Amino acid sequence: MYRAKGWRAGTAESCTGGLVSAALTAVPGSSDVLERGLVTYTNAAKVDLLDVPTDLFPRVGAVSQEVADAMLRGLLARAPVDAGVAVTGIAGPGGGTAEKPVGLVYIAAGAQPGAPRVQQFLFEGDRDTVRRESVRAALEMLRDVADQGDI
Repeated sequence: MYRAKGWRAGTAESCTGGLVSAALTAVPGSSDVLERGLVTYTNAAKVDLLDVPTDLFPRVGAVSQEVADAMLRGLLARAPVDAGVAVTGIAGPGGGTAEKPVGLVYIAAGAQPGAPRVQQFLFEGDRDTVRRESVRAALEMLRDVADQGDI
């Protein structure tokens, strides 16, 4: 679908650590579609590579709707892509709290020049399961972006 539209896509990943890009590049000919994939695992990487505002981290945390949105907006602003997806979450086994449990994931997807759509997920299972389900959801959202829009 992206190839038919002549679109280039990008990814900005935290808890998935590049697995969304890996899933995309597993498809032959993916170089026609995937322009770049960024692993921004730390807050510093999110700031440096995606221009995520530093004030978001103490205010809402790295795993939040606001940070997923900012990650995607930064990707779309800084990379020569037509659409993209951003993932931030808590894959576990540690790091969860009562307010933000293990399995909490936010995914943002969108195309130029539209507003990103951010979705919250709560995946159950071990670290591998949370990451695998995050990739599945991210790919579905990225596909939906192409289904819904023309740029």
